[in-house]
Amino acid sequence: IFINKLLSEKQTRKEKGTMDLLWINGENFKNAMENDLLYGPINNKLPNFSYIDPVSVEFDFGYPVRGYEAPYGRAQFVFEYDSAVVMRPPEKFAELKEWLTNNPGMFTYPKPPDFTGSAFIRQLFYAISGGHEQYLRGLDTELYARNAEKLWRYLNDIKPYLWQAGKTYPKDIAALDTLFERGEVLLNMSYHQANAQSKILQGRYKQSVRTFVMEEGSIFNTHFTAIPFNSTNKAGAMVVANFLMSPEAQLHKNDPQNWGDFTALDLNRLSEDDRSKFQNLELGEATLPLTELSKHAVPEIPSEYLELLERDWEIQVLRTK
Repeated sequence: IFINKLLSEKQTRKEKGTMDLLWINGENFKNAMENDLLYGPINNKLPNFSYIDPVSVEFDFGYPVRGYEAPYGRAQFVFEYDSAVVMRPPEKFAELKEWLTNNPGMFTYPKPPDFTGSAFIRQLFYAISGGHEQYLRGLDTELYARNAEKLWRYLNDIKPYLWQAGKTYPKDIAALDTLFERGEVLLNMSYHQANAQSKILQGRYKQSVRTFVMEEGSIFNTHFTAIPFNSTNKAGAMVVANFLMSPEAQLHKNDPQNWGDFTALDLNRLSEDDRSKFQNLELGEATLPLTELSKHAVPEIPSEYLELLERDWEIQVLRTK
C-alpha cells in the first residue's frame, strides 16, 4: 500500500510526505529503488551500523542495498511440531513426503502469495533442485523452467495427502496456526524462529511444541527500515533507525518475553559485556540455538524468482486436479 502511495506522490511531485520510516520487505525495496522512492544512502550516517557486518546486508532478496536500508532484525524459516505426538519429525523433504503418506491430512501450507506459504515453496525449490547458489546470480529463465518442473511434481505428488486432500489451502499463516493449535495438522511452519516459544508463553501452544529445520537448508532474511524520499523528518527517522540497531534495543526485542526477534548485529563487533548478554539470553526450549540455525541458514532467492514461483504455483498446483 505504501509503495503505491509513494509512487503517486512521486508522480505528483509531492515534496512533503506523511511517512518518515518504513519497515520494507525485499520486493517493495526493489520496487522503491527502481522508482527512486527512497532517501539515501543512510547507513554511513548511522553510528550503530558499525555493529553490523556489511557483507551480511549487501543484498535484500538478491537486490543491492547500497546503504538505503538499515537492518534491524533477522528471521529464519522453521517447522513446528508437538514432540508429545510426533516422536521424530522429518529431517529432509524426501522424508516429509514419506511422512505424509503415513499421516495423510496432517500437513498443509498456506496458499501463496502468503509470505510463509511462499517461503515454504521457495525452500523446497532450493532443496529439490540442487541448492541455492545457482539462483543468486539473478534470473535465468531457462534454469528456472527446468528446475521448477521438479517443484511442481513434488507439490502435486503430495497434494492428495495434504489437509482436506489438497482441495483447499489455509488462506494465510494465521489460519494454519489455528489448525495446528486445534491438532488438525501435526506439523506447522513459521518464518520466525521464536514463533513457537512466543505462542507457548501466550498459552496458545502446548509446552511440548518444538521446532526443527530441514537438513537441506533453512531460508533466512534480514528485515530493514528505510526512509521515503519525501519524508519531512529525515533526521528524526535516522535517529529511530539508529536506535533500532543499538545493542540495547536489539537485546530487548531478542527476548522471547517481548518479541523473540533475532538480532541483526554481528556479536563479534560488540563489547564483551554486550556480547555476553546476547549469549546468555534464555530463548526457551522451543527455539533452536543460533548455532543450529546458522548451520542450516541459506539466503533468500532474488525477487524475480519469487514472483515467478508465486505466479506459477497457482497455474501448476492450485488449478491442477
